[in-house]
Formats: sequence, structure tokens, C-alpha cells
Amino acid sequence: MGRFDDISTFVQVVDGGSFTTAAERLSIAKSAVSRRVADLESRLGAQLLQRTTRRLHLTETGRDFYERAVRILADLEEAELIVSQAHGRLRGTLRVAAPLTFGVRHLGPAIRDFAIRHPEIEFDIDFNDRQIDLIHEGFDLGVRIARLADSTLVARKLAPVRLVVSASPAYLSRVGMPATPSDLVSHRCLCYTLASEPRVWRYRAPDGSAGSVKVASGIRANNGDFLLDAAIAGQGILLSPTFICHEALANGRLVSLLTGYRWSDVAAYALYPRTRHLSVRVRAFVDFLVSRFSGGPYWDEVPAS
Repeated sequence: MGRFDDISTFVQVVDGGSFTTAAERLSIAKSAVSRRVADLESRLGAQLLQRTTRRLHLTETGRDFYERAVRILADLEEAELIVSQAHGRLRGTLRVAAPLTFGVRHLGPAIRDFAIRHPEIEFDIDFNDRQIDLIHEGFDLGVRIARLADSTLVARKLAPVRLVVSASPAYLSRVGMPATPSDLVSHRCLCYTLASEPRVWRYRAPDGSAGSVKVASGIRANNGDFLLDAAIAGQGILLSPTFICHEALANGRLVSLLTGYRWSDVAAYALYPRTRHLSVRVRAFVDFLVSRFSGGPYWDEVPAS
């Protein structure tokens, strides 16, 4: 077994937090992972990992070696990719995590276009609204809709994400239209449960002051498309990003409400682990996404009311 295989396996163990996770990523037996790390430690004459029944910990020597190993492997990969790119090719696998609705509606078409340009790139995509640990789960890149406060990740903004409050004409004719955010407490509201506070809708008033209202939830769900359909069916008032509801607003199935207020705008970001070099293929894909979504997101080109 070559020394680079041993080093790569050691890095996978550290990134994944266990021999089991590394074995799954490398598609080899757990015993083979353990043997490679043991061979590496024997060759170096130093202990790199402290093994306990609960988890692994890097020794001081192991931490220094890991940081150097990550750089060496990244440089080796980049050297190979630069040569491939010089001949017009990008190759290898991109593991990407993205939220479900944004991923399917907007990232999916971008991935297809990128794959046409670079047919030797293989995509492994996880569309999921849960908060994914990019490092532990071995992703090259994640896309998140959020306000970012995680210093362990490097972020590049792809597009602003605007939230709007809306309801169907049928609901408004039946219940009436709210004049101020405080009126929402007397309406059925449709709440996204993966938000940090699903029933607390934050806004900035026309005079610039910040406020919030705790709404009464008629339906709670962890999927934006389901809540969109419920709003169109007249089931309540929806707070949603325009990348989900822009078509319904444009064709009149939903009507924008409280348009003088701004509702906790967030953004779409591409993120990658700070501990890793950005490979040529990841950099190329991120640059492609930034270019695609630059100049203002296309879903906001349609008037919201």
C-alpha cells in the first residue's frame, strides 16, 4: 500500500471522526482503514491518534501532521486537475449538499448545465433541509439559505434571498387582509418548522425600526413546497422566500401582503470547510454558480404583486 494511500486514509479518519466513517467513504473494510493508519504511525515512529471507546482525538504530533497532510493532498489533487484543465477537462467527484426546494428548483438546472460543460465531473448530491455537517459527512461544498455565523466554514454569497408574506385571493376574500404585522395574530399562518423560531416572524418597518410578531400557526411543516400549496389552496398566510413563491405571485394565485415591510432577508451561500484547500473543480463550480446568480436573482425579476 502506497504512502499516499495511508496519508489519505488518515485524513479521511480525522475528517469523518471515526474509522467506520472513513471506511464508508473509501468503500473499504474498517480493518483496512485501521491497518493503514497503524502502518503510517509505524513508518513515522509517532502516535497520531488517541483512540478511546467513544471517539478519536489527534495528538499534538497528529494535529501538525494532519494540517500538513491536508495541504499536500490538496496540492497534489490540484496539480492533477490543473493539468487536466489545461487540456480543457475537469474531472473527479463533487459532493454537494443543498436545501431541498432551492436545490431542485434552482441549483438543479445549474448543476445540469455545469455537467454538460464538464462531462467528466461526477456529482453526488444530497438535497436535504437539515443542517449538514460538511466536514464530518465528507461534502466538498454546501449551499445554505441563512444568515451565517459559523466561523468553521468559508462562505461565498451566491444571491440575496427575499422573504415575502402572501395569501391566496380566496383566503383574503374570506378572512380579510392584514393591515399591519400585529394583525397576523388573528390569522391562520403557515409556518416552516426548520426555521429557528417558526412562529416568530421578524420584520423591519417602513421607518426602519425592527419588530417581530408571534403568529398563530394553522399548519406547520418542514417543506416549503407543501406550505406553498397550502397557501394557494387558501389555508392561510405564508412567509416564504421568493425563490419558492415567485411564480404564484406572478400569476395571481398568491397576493403579496404588508409590502411596506421587509421580512428578515437572508442569502444563499456556497460554503466549504475552512480546513481544506479549494480544489480546481470546486472553485470552478462555485465561480459558475456566482456567475449564474449574479446581477440579482432571476426569480425576483417578476414583480411580486
